[in-house]
Amino acid sequence: MISLETKKQLLDLMLKVRLAEEKIVEVYAKEQQMRTPTHLSIGQEAVAAALSLALRSEDQVFTGHRCHAAYLARGGDFQGFFDELCGRSSGICQGRAGSAHLTAPSAGVYSSPILSAMIPVAVGAAMSFKMDSNNRVAVAVFGDAAIEEGVFAESLNFAVTNALPVLFLCENNLYSTHTPLSVRQPASRIFERISIPEMQAQQIDGNDACLVYEKIKSALEHVRSLKGPLFIECLTYRIREHVGPLFDYDRGYRSQQEVESWIKRCPIALLEALLIKENILTLPQAKAMKEHWKLKADEAYEKALKSPWPESSTLEEHVY
Repeated sequence: MISLETKKQLLDLMLKVRLAEEKIVEVYAKEQQMRTPTHLSIGQEAVAAALSLALRSEDQVFTGHRCHAAYLARGGDFQGFFDELCGRSSGICQGRAGSAHLTAPSAGVYSSPILSAMIPVAVGAAMSFKMDSNNRVAVAVFGDAAIEEGVFAESLNFAVTNALPVLFLCENNLYSTHTPLSVRQPASRIFERISIPEMQAQQIDGNDACLVYEKIKSALEHVRSLKGPLFIECLTYRIREHVGPLFDYDRGYRSQQEVESWIKRCPIALLEALLIKENILTLPQAKAMKEHWKLKADEAYEKALKSPWPESSTLEEHVY
């Protein structure tokens, strides 16, 4: 049973991510201050919010190019996020990472835009956790296309064989850039192909924040007790284009009708409606939560534009 406070926290975290990214949408093309390809999580926020609340502070998350939600939901520095996207020295990675490489050990989040690259890194971290007997968990977060890479199978094999404390969390948004799942993979569902006696796999509604939280929390208890890894496939949807702030109905790979049908299943709208129905939240309170994060995003962006650029003398630092 999820507490009332947890439900409110889930909504708050999703709004934090959504309003930060809507600020990106607002200024990205118009002002040209964010000179980095940006992969938005608008429509997919429930997974990151639920994961963040279910994890312990010492656990670690390893994700890919769509990493904003994981970083922000885990409590990453909000100002540093905008500073980084604007290329400033006060950014998370001193302006060097941009949108798709956000890495913040203080928040327990590591990312790489190389497809599937962080899955074996998560497995390696889980191996070290088990060797050190420190009761920590590693979570590999990836999209449906990542399972098509060979390193995915290798990582699962190693994790299962060694009963590692790692959770494989698939955000299945049905597309790999512009290519639908139906032409890339067999008709059978992902979780059915992944499931084996040594590693349970399940598919859930990734837009139901409360359900995602319950399932992830239970899964983390399982892997933390060294009973072996688990795989959760969260069905969700990317509302905006693969990379960039726009809608992309005109690209020919999906229709406006399809996108609008998923907008009606927005995880934020669904949870907000539930909280109002259960008298946990009022409409004015919900509006105030949105206004809070919109103001924070507006202020963070304006401050980022006034922050210093990296010094030219640091050009060769952190280069390998």
